[in-house]
Amino acid sequence: MQEFNHDEFQKMLADYRLTTAEILYHMPDHPSLLQTYVWQEFDLAPKFPQLKKFLQFWETKLDGKLHSVKVASTELIKPNGFRNCASELRIH
Repeated sequence: MQEFNHDEFQKMLADYRLTTAEILYHMPDHPSLLQTYVWQEFDLAPKFPQLKKFLQFWETKLDGKLHSVKVASTELIKPNGFRNCASELRIH
């Protein structure tokens, strides 16, 4: 099981989600070639302010024009799902 620090746990309670972005960009020295960069951070869906801030930084400070961004996000704290138990084993 993954361990989280206090700040990360506070973010999860505030409905932050673990967000992963696959960023494809043109290599600065070879613009016809694409390179992949994976970014992962806690962010607020669906507006993703942290990701937008990072992409703004990328466009203004880094070489390599962005090609595309794929985003995946999931809730980290959610209610337990109901599961049927097919059998039960008791050990005395």
